[in-house]
Amino acid sequence: MIKKEINIVWIKRDLRSQDHASFFEAEKDSKPYLPIYIFEPSILKHPDSSLRHQQFIYHSLLCLNNTLLQHQKKVYIFYGEAHEIFSFLIEKFKINKVYSYQESGIDKTWIRDKKIKKLLEFDNIIWKEFQRDGIIRGIKNRDGWDKNWYTFVNKPVIENSYSSTPQPELDHSFDLPKKYKNELLSYPTKFQKPGETFAWKYLKSFCKDRGKNYSKHISKPTESRMSCGRLSPYLAWGNISIKQAAQYVKSHPNYNSNKRSFNGLLTRLKWHCHFIQKFENECTYETLCVNKGYETMPYESNPKHIEAWKSGKTGWPMVDACMRCLKETGWINFRMRAMLVSVFCHQLDCNWKEGVYHLANLFLDYEPGIHYTQFQMQAGTTGINTIRMYNPVKQSTDHDTDGIFIKKWVNELKDIPIEFIHEPWKLTELDLQMNDIKCEYPKPLVDLVHSGKKARTKIWSYKKSDEVKKEAKRIVKLHTRDQR
Repeated sequence: MIKKEINIVWIKRDLRSQDHASFFEAEKDSKPYLPIYIFEPSILKHPDSSLRHQQFIYHSLLCLNNTLLQHQKKVYIFYGEAHEIFSFLIEKFKINKVYSYQESGIDKTWIRDKKIKKLLEFDNIIWKEFQRDGIIRGIKNRDGWDKNWYTFVNKPVIENSYSSTPQPELDHSFDLPKKYKNELLSYPTKFQKPGETFAWKYLKSFCKDRGKNYSKHISKPTESRMSCGRLSPYLAWGNISIKQAAQYVKSHPNYNSNKRSFNGLLTRLKWHCHFIQKFENECTYETLCVNKGYETMPYESNPKHIEAWKSGKTGWPMVDACMRCLKETGWINFRMRAMLVSVFCHQLDCNWKEGVYHLANLFLDYEPGIHYTQFQMQAGTTGINTIRMYNPVKQSTDHDTDGIFIKKWVNELKDIPIEFIHEPWKLTELDLQMNDIKCEYPKPLVDLVHSGKKARTKIWSYKKSDEVKKEAKRIVKLHTRDQR
């Protein structure tokens, strides 16, 4: 039997139809091609993955297929390990080329990719991988990285066009399990809606009106939900590219009148890639202190404190409001994320490794390259960054002065007078009786002054150690950006 000759477009974190190099090259080739996405059980079971991520991916695929349908195309969705899926496709077809984007993912996806590379090479199949969002594979330092990134992001956006040539027909037994598929279909209404269409709606609404207060409200837990770009989930899963977003913002008619805010967003698009580049170079950020000198630093890691932090019952209103909001909506702003990590690692004296997957699961915009590098930076285990300890009371009084965000997410405090909303433990029994209030909210887990002093003493003593200093020099050499 003569096998039909085809190419493969392997979709990963690039769930879009435009500015897509893999689709572009596949369309240029004369051979028919098959776009595929693989839900891999081993990857889904990894502790960083959660149902909300998978739901976002699945609905993004539905959106992409709705776009491709008019061209008689669709992404085939498989459930199984990548190696067995590709083995099946190799047996079914004569595959000439596989097109995909490089993935700066966890070590497990890197091991998978090396396994797939061997499989494809054995069958003389060409695998062409494209650079993702200015991230460069294999570099030993950051010399000229900034310049290269600007060059990349200012290249013309790929305008994909699709022929109406029918795809190869394919029957397979790697369908999504029925129960799992039903879970994927049940997308929570309080999450941002997935897909390329909504990515552009958010970008356009930011530039049209929402973004005018971006700089002013970026740290506010309530106001930032409207004024921030809110592009992070779409960038994380590739519904839109960094290049598309940056060029649209920079060329928008409102740019000159909102320069400070728009430049703030543009700067963060660059930071986005800067941190992913760190992870691309050193994916052990996920499981080990990037500065090995901190591996021996002791923690109390009280299980009751860890559980209270995870469930939003620490006794600090802003911490609990942020955790509960994050659980229900999948998003909080950067400052509040930093505060959650700081409280966990410093005030509660918990090892960052015992909290890192919990937030990874909750963030709808989970991006490994940003998550682990940022988590360690806030945990103070890099040895090169300023150690920041966020006081949750100060964050509360500064950024939610009237307690609007707190009262929305911590129902136990809805009747508490404003003067006590940031420190409800200061309410006396007389205060409660005079205001006819019942307060079942817990007391703080630890004393902030005492825990803060203890944390600073511990972490600064480690920062001065010879091993931390030696590692810091290595990290600076590898990860610090050179502006040339």
